Amino acid sequence: MKRKNVLSWDEYFMSMAHLSALRSKDPNTQVGACIVNPEKRVVGLGYNGFPKGCNDDDFPWDRKGEFLETKYPYVVHAELNAILNSIQDLKNCTIYVSLFPCNECAKAIIQSGITCVVYESDKYNGTEGNIASKKMFRDAGVELVQLTYQTKIEVHTEKN
Repeated sequence: MKRKNVLSWDEYFMSMAHLSALRSKDPNTQVGACIVNPEKRVVGLGYNGFPKGCNDDDFPWDRKGEFLETKYPYVVHAELNAILNSIQDLKNCTIYVSLFPCNECAKAIIQSGITCVVYESDKYNGTEGNIASKKMFRDAGVELVQLTYQTKIEVHTEKN
């Protein structure tokens, strides 16, 4: 008899997004993204961090202060990193992301051909950037799916 308590596809791919987020060195917000093609193959992974070649010890992680002294002008979001790290054309793919995409990432998601966004947290719901993201997604026909559970992984090992 087969095991029944297995991860759903959504849990599986969101878990990969969570695993990617663990690579982020941001002390406040760790976001991960996983892009999956229609055949359920992972074609891109990303997390929020500085661009390749930019030493994360030389750039600020602050959230407050003068703009150039904060992380905001420098950090690449998880969604854009996953798109840039992708190994194929992203037409009709799904992106799994732990935090609802900002308006800048929404533009990149739409332009890349991704047609579905599966997300968990929508903590910025109602902000101007969030409203802009949802308007663009709606107008571009991108499906939005919020997972209403926290992804958890259970590991079972057999003892000999």
